Amino acid sequence: MGDVVMTIPVLRCLEKKYPKEKFIFVTRKKFAPFFTEFNNITFFEADFKNRHRGFFGLLRLFKDLKKTKPTKVADLHNVLRTRVLKLLFQLSFHNVVSVDKKRNERKALTRKKNKIFKPLTSVHFNYQEVFNKLGFNIDLTRDHSFPPSKNFNLNTEKIELNDRKIIGIAPFAKYLTKIYPLDLMQKIVGFLDQKHTVFLFGFGKFEMGIIEKWSQAFKNVYSCSSFGGFENEIAIISNLDLMVSMDSANGHIASIYNIPVITMWGLTHPYTGFTTFNSDPENQLCVDREKYPLVPNSIYGNKELTGYEDAMRSISYNEVLARVESNLNR
Repeated sequence: MGDVVMTIPVLRCLEKKYPKEKFIFVTRKKFAPFFTEFNNITFFEADFKNRHRGFFGLLRLFKDLKKTKPTKVADLHNVLRTRVLKLLFQLSFHNVVSVDKKRNERKALTRKKNKIFKPLTSVHFNYQEVFNKLGFNIDLTRDHSFPPSKNFNLNTEKIELNDRKIIGIAPFAKYLTKIYPLDLMQKIVGFLDQKHTVFLFGFGKFEMGIIEKWSQAFKNVYSCSSFGGFENEIAIISNLDLMVSMDSANGHIASIYNIPVITMWGLTHPYTGFTTFNSDPENQLCVDREKYPLVPNSIYGNKELTGYEDAMRSISYNEVLARVESNLNR
């Protein structure tokens, strides 16, 4: 999801600079709510569970896309599936450009020996480069503008917003190496509950089990289960005063609506290029690399390291709270 969300600022630039052009964005159905803001960008569902499943499904996807009569093709994923599509379009004499994932630079940044610890180009600008190579003159630093916050509905009258700041917290990530210790996160939630209204975001049985417990234990803390579905969750995020997130999709969602995001990094790192859009470097909280010098050891957090199980405990919860107050008092 994060990869899809990170394309949104680039698409806004395309729509702004080229309002008469028609763009078709191909991805899974569940990501459709991110594209409702656009007028000349059409959402196209890739049904990888049924119609477009497997190799022959990929051929059907190619044929379905051919019917839209594209003149240029941007591969923003550069994985096996999209490489096959790229080849098919090239054989049909289409202009195709794939995103450069800087794989060699990524390996140098994450390897154990002779690590080259320097920041990689932001993924947002890698996406921009694809469209520049296709002939679209866009610049995220000049052309992007944020949309207004979305309208949202809450299905409970118990939530009191009033004069309290609204803070979103997304305490989970796909991999354990990127999740802040839950005992420390509970302390953060409990402290913020005293002065602010806290919305918790998560997905799945385990995550929602923790979230429900916290929302029941604290008066001003609320579970996303009462928000009325994913589209309304996005709308609520767009109205937050602040988001606290792991290196995960919820932080990216908040950032594309100009919400300040405090991101907590485990065995990944901001240097990998996956910082939230227009992010404040001071809001990127990382583990102590003097104690844990092998960080980052992967781009996505899918590799554990022996002896690094408590790496995120080197991020003090008091440091997190200080950053929260600093952002809210601006």
